[in-house]
Amino acid sequence: MLFQCRWFFLLCGCLLSPWTCAQGDLPVTVSVFSESTSLPFTTLWSDPVHPGIQVGTAFHGASRRALHVYPAVNLGYLFHRNLFQGVYANVEVGVDYRHSSGVTLRSKLGTGYLLTFTTRTEYVPVDGQLVVRKDRGNHRVMPSLTFGVGYRLKPGDPRSTELFMLHQTWLEYPYAGDFIPLMSHTNLHFGATFYPFTPKSSHQ
Repeated sequence: MLFQCRWFFLLCGCLLSPWTCAQGDLPVTVSVFSESTSLPFTTLWSDPVHPGIQVGTAFHGASRRALHVYPAVNLGYLFHRNLFQGVYANVEVGVDYRHSSGVTLRSKLGTGYLLTFTTRTEYVPVDGQLVVRKDRGNHRVMPSLTFGVGYRLKPGDPRSTELFMLHQTWLEYPYAGDFIPLMSHTNLHFGATFYPFTPKSSHQ
């Protein structure tokens, strides 16, 4: 599974990095999160923690006064103990309200692709004996809805680092055939958006 994940992220990195680096002034967003299988908006924090990490970027969109609308892409990994681990790629449309104080109200609507692998050993009967089943992974669609709040460290700087907390609800489909067609999940993200690349204009 680790071998497959490595190639998954390598492929996505090769596809995204030329676009990101060519733009120069695009941000990088990094977050760690705790995932749980729960109904939407019924819980903020779950125990035990099922960890995950997400890396992405946002592209130039449209702004009108304090409102900013933009597309974003993300890559991530999550580990749910005794259930599954997975890698995913998603696209989102974000709508942010940026107050002059530095506070940002954030919302996102997205969809993505999730590849999961069981974290348990599974067996299947073969010729009257139980043998280990090879896990080739499960392919899922993962629509998502996110709300949260951020704070820009330098409110007057459009390239300011922003710290944020996001509450994300997403659906895993298909989950278990006709028995359980979909499963709802909640991710609580803590992260930062920053600008590590030099804008293109500075080279001209």
